[in-house]
Amino acid sequence: MSQAKDDRQELDQQDVDRQQLRSQVQSLAQTYRDTDQPLAWFEALYASANGNPEAIPWVNREPHPLFQDWLTTRSPVAAGRSALVIGCGLGDDAEVLADRGFQVAAFDLSPTAIAWCRERFPESSVDYQVADLFDLPSDWAKRFDFVLEIYTIQAMPPELHTAAMQAIAPLVAPGGELLVICRGREDTDPLTGPPFPLTRSQLATFEQAGFLLAESEDLLDPEGLRPRHFRSLYRSN
Repeated sequence: MSQAKDDRQELDQQDVDRQQLRSQVQSLAQTYRDTDQPLAWFEALYASANGNPEAIPWVNREPHPLFQDWLTTRSPVAAGRSALVIGCGLGDDAEVLADRGFQVAAFDLSPTAIAWCRERFPESSVDYQVADLFDLPSDWAKRFDFVLEIYTIQAMPPELHTAAMQAIAPLVAPGGELLVICRGREDTDPLTGPPFPLTRSQLATFEQAGFLLAESEDLLDPEGLRPRHFRSLYRSN
């Protein structure tokens, strides 16, 4: 009984710590939202972490579990195919794609995050680059057979969500695929963040850009330990 109580207290403290970190990140993001560089808070956060991954709320030092699950169950063809990871953070999702056999490029707005990736994976085949989603290299247009977007859009101010989707869509090669994993909400739900959960109507921007919605999953954790998520696979014509 004592061990169970200790375990419960440890979990409670972890919840408190996560809430405090989330509040700090939201405050930081809000500070930059009111400037002409609303996304500069990403670099500020990574730089202030001083090499401590626990200071980055979305970092688990392993592939996102909903992406890992998708890879395991779908087993996408990788040989000879190129992949791009949007807002790659510390690189775990990019690395698992490379391990699967994809030719992977991955970018992040934060120079500190990209330097961290290269330090973590010095022998990696992934092409890690510092880049801005709204100002990407012109030769990336229609270049990638598989594009992965996890949590980048929802971390941005809501007024940038549509523009972010419109910037991602042209990266997918004809016949290619785009996988989006994000927190989900209804249009009528209150909106606070970051993260700012997305709605199905917002995600329809990809269909309006000419994609076919091939898979659409509304993922609810029956134990309530993970927020609601959408996992959507789009195919380019």
